[in-house]
Amino acid sequence: MNRRPLGRSELVIEPLVLGGNVFGWTVDEARGFDILDAYVEAGFTAIDTAEGYPNWVPGNPPGMSETIIGKWLKARGNRESVHIFTKVNSAKQPGGLKADAIKAGVEASLARLQTDYIDLYFSHWPDPDTDHEETLAAYDTLIRAGKVRTIGASNFTTEMMQAAQQTAIVKTLQRYEVTQPRYNLYDRAEFDALRPYLLENEVGAIVYYSLASGFLTGKYRSSADLGQSPRGGGLSHYLDDKGQRLLAALDKAADALEASPAEIALAWLVAQKGVSAPIASATSVEQVRSLAKGVRLTLPEEIERELTAAGA
Repeated sequence: MNRRPLGRSELVIEPLVLGGNVFGWTVDEARGFDILDAYVEAGFTAIDTAEGYPNWVPGNPPGMSETIIGKWLKARGNRESVHIFTKVNSAKQPGGLKADAIKAGVEASLARLQTDYIDLYFSHWPDPDTDHEETLAAYDTLIRAGKVRTIGASNFTTEMMQAAQQTAIVKTLQRYEVTQPRYNLYDRAEFDALRPYLLENEVGAIVYYSLASGFLTGKYRSSADLGQSPRGGGLSHYLDDKGQRLLAALDKAADALEASPAEIALAWLVAQKGVSAPIASATSVEQVRSLAKGVRLTLPEEIERELTAAGA
């Protein structure tokens, strides 16, 4: 499998990151263990979570996803063979990306994950009230202490990334090596704007909403389908002409290649310049196997062009 470096860091991963946002939401602890086991058995190592996953579920304690992953790491004794990604400032709470908030956030995440280091630690959301120097200096301290290996920025614009990088250069601090933008066959604007910066500066991109919250699986084809899952209610905007064109193109490619629409959508993402790996969640072992098949699938050039055109 084509392993890929994350920016200029020492991290190298397979082109799939397992999304942990469903752990403690639509996936309980026991099924989460099964999914995580299947994921590593399929040859992958990178697991993405956040301090805020899934705090939107009433009654959940903070960081339930991290807690489930931490229990799995302890039970399996495999911390050294996987890469753990998590994030601070998930809820854009008071304190944001200030040094004290980062210090408190990382300690809480380390405790829930039952580990003494995080492989990739993200600023989940920008904090307009904190300057880059304070944030990057806090991360620099964590890296020097061995609590964090590499840092990244999620939901940052090109201008934010440029400003942070300039600060890192001038102040001799660690820079953001990885971004985490939204990107899929339907949603392209954010990543397309960011890509020239990423390529020029050798910054990795781990893209989220890889399957457009499930729309690109083909499960939701009309408004009548939106009640099939907790995510369905937020997908109505995909049911436009572009969405229908994409579903038709995915169906055509799936038939030709004996794959599912989701597998085709992931294969398209992995083939795009500047993408290090997509994040994708799974709620069953069968879905993990499908994700693995998708990122290992090579699309013929004609099919890739048709998919690109359908969602243009």
